[in-house]
Amino acid sequence: MLASLTGLGLSAAAGLNAYIPLLLVGLLARFTGVVDLPEPYRWIQSGWALGVVAALLLAEVVLDKVPVVDHLNDVVQTLVRPTVGGVIFAATTAAGQADASTWMQEHQWVAVLLGVVVAGAVHALKATARPLVNVSTVGVGTPAVSAAEDAASLSLSLVAVFLPLLVLVAVALLVWVAVAARRAAARRGGRGRRPPPPGTVTASRGP
Repeated sequence: MLASLTGLGLSAAAGLNAYIPLLLVGLLARFTGVVDLPEPYRWIQSGWALGVVAALLLAEVVLDKVPVVDHLNDVVQTLVRPTVGGVIFAATTAAGQADASTWMQEHQWVAVLLGVVVAGAVHALKATARPLVNVSTVGVGTPAVSAAEDAASLSLSLVAVFLPLLVLVAVALLVWVAVAARRAAARRGGRGRRPPPPGTVTASRGP
C-alpha cells in the first residue's frame, strides 16, 4: 500500500515536471538507503542517467518560464511526462518489497499504466491551464506559475518518498489549486474580451 502511494505521488509530480521526481529517486537510490531500486530499474541511479536527467531538468526549468516557448515545451512533454510517470510508478512500487504482492509482480504493466494515467492527467491540467495564464497576464505571470509548479513537483516528490500516507491529501490539494487557478485565469481572460456596455459609442473605421 505504501509503495503504491509513493508511486502515485511521484507520478503526479512527474505530470508537473518529469525530471524532478526521476532525479530525486535516482539520487536517493544511489547515495542513500531510502530507496532500493530492483535490478530492472537500477539504470535510474546510474551516473550517466543522473547526468542526463539533471541536464534535461535544467533545460526544462529555463524553457518552461518563457511565454510561448513553454507551450511548445508542453507539447513535447506530452509524451515525456506520462512515460516517466509510468516508469517511476513501476520502479517505486517494485522497490516496496514489504507490500509487494505476487499479483503485482506478475502484472507489472498495471503499475506502469497507473503511472501513465496519473502523470498524463496532471500534465493535461497543466498544459491546458498555462495558455490561460499566459493570455490573462500577458506572459508576465508565466515565470511565477512555472516556479510554483516546480516547487509543487519537488514538494510532492518529497512527500511521496518520506510521508506516503499524506500523498492523497497532497494530490487532492494540488488538483484543487490547479483547477482554481485555471478558473481564475479564464475569468480574467473573459473580462478582457467582454463587449462594451449598451450605449457605448465606438469609433468606426472608414472604408
